[in-house]
Amino acid sequence: MDVYSLCTVLLVLLITCLLAKYIRMMLEKAKLPPGPTPLPIIGTLYKMNISNIVQSLLELQKTYGDIFTIYQGNRPCIVLCGYKAIKETLIDKAEEFSGRAYFPAFYDFTKGDDVVFSNGEKWKELRHFTLLTLSNFGMGKRSIEERIKEEAEYLTDVLRKTNGSLIDPKHQLHCSVSNIICSVLFGKRFDYQDEEFQNLMHCVQDSTRILCNPWGLLYNTYPEFMKYIPGPHMQMMKKFTSVTDYIKKRVENNMKTLDRNNPRDFIDCFLIKMEKEEKINGSYYNHNALLMNTMILIVAGTETVANTLCFLFLLLLKHPNVAEKVYQEIDDVIGCRSPNYEDRHNMPYTEAFIHEVQRYANVGPIGLPRELIMDTMIRNYIFRKGTMFLTLLAGVHYDKTQFNNPEDFNPNNFLDEHGKFKNNNALMPFSAGKRICPGMSLATMEIFLYVTTMLQNFTIKSMVPLEEISIAPVGVGIVQIAPNYEFCLLPRSFSQ
Repeated sequence: MDVYSLCTVLLVLLITCLLAKYIRMMLEKAKLPPGPTPLPIIGTLYKMNISNIVQSLLELQKTYGDIFTIYQGNRPCIVLCGYKAIKETLIDKAEEFSGRAYFPAFYDFTKGDDVVFSNGEKWKELRHFTLLTLSNFGMGKRSIEERIKEEAEYLTDVLRKTNGSLIDPKHQLHCSVSNIICSVLFGKRFDYQDEEFQNLMHCVQDSTRILCNPWGLLYNTYPEFMKYIPGPHMQMMKKFTSVTDYIKKRVENNMKTLDRNNPRDFIDCFLIKMEKEEKINGSYYNHNALLMNTMILIVAGTETVANTLCFLFLLLLKHPNVAEKVYQEIDDVIGCRSPNYEDRHNMPYTEAFIHEVQRYANVGPIGLPRELIMDTMIRNYIFRKGTMFLTLLAGVHYDKTQFNNPEDFNPNNFLDEHGKFKNNNALMPFSAGKRICPGMSLATMEIFLYVTTMLQNFTIKSMVPLEEISIAPVGVGIVQIAPNYEFCLLPRSFSQ
């Protein structure tokens, strides 16, 4: 057989294999919820605006309903939109939906040795340890609330030195918020100008930006191909490596000075747990797990809260009538003293405002993918173990059956007719079910204390006309990144 004939045979075999796979995929599709027809290799990518995947999924919801199927390459992914669909799955069948699906951008680095991207007993054990450690700090010394208040006050001191000049607050907010999780992980806070801390912040923010641009989407959809294609996505692993290199140095220092009876931080607690379980075969507490958990907690503990605060102050600029009510409530309830987390119970409008920011800004518009850990029936569809589900939390937050005029920003969504705070189960900024964010309590406390401390000390003022203030994010993926903007901070005479 000559070369030409051999190539012809191989080409025919390749086409036959692809055709057989495609026929099998279409037969399986008939048993799944409706959705756009997938094409060989690319799946339903042709239906997506890769610059704004969230909007694309919301558009598909209008056509196919609140449970539909898309394809990442040849793999089906079931998309859940709207409160009813999320409740029927993540909440009512929490155990079945407690698995984490493969998420290449992080899993390819952590290998599942962390609290977010692990599964099974490893996940349960690491989650329990993380929750316990976060809740127990500082172990009779400084509580989490004290750490947050200290950092918020430090930030106000830094911002006061701007003397009312025009500033972009994003960098300071990221540094300040990250310092809180760093104080738990490393037992210390950093000066905002510290060189190593600056590098840490750049790595965290850069990796998030890459993850939320089209290159990040393509990497998570086609990892087997994108690993070999040059582009910004190749920088993600380098950024993660830089973060873990720094963590290694902190771990080495802690190992030299470890006092088993007086743990100083998360790293100490993990090292002590490693020692206790060193003789246990297959223990989940090892050096790599320490590095990966710490890295994930830095990224998650910085980006979500910092971006929420960035959107929050931007929305205050956009809605001065709302800002005035928050200022008044702070003056009436807190006055000149330092804010406490308990104050929220007497500040219904401020609480409603914060909740509305979380709903409207949709900082986490798409939940990390879930995977069924057992066969499950939902709405007469039988989904097999291992099926991947994507939760469109933006669809819940803009669900017209749960919120009045969801396209409008309105804190009254969380107030009853008497002006009392009214919770709404359809607000899911930290996802839902057994995989709900382990840092939810910490993040909630941070947001409240930062808002009240900042607005107690400053009146924020924009130099841009209201109609020119844009809320549109500059990156859309598992995180929505707030746009850059500037404002002036004018000292409030009441708080002086």
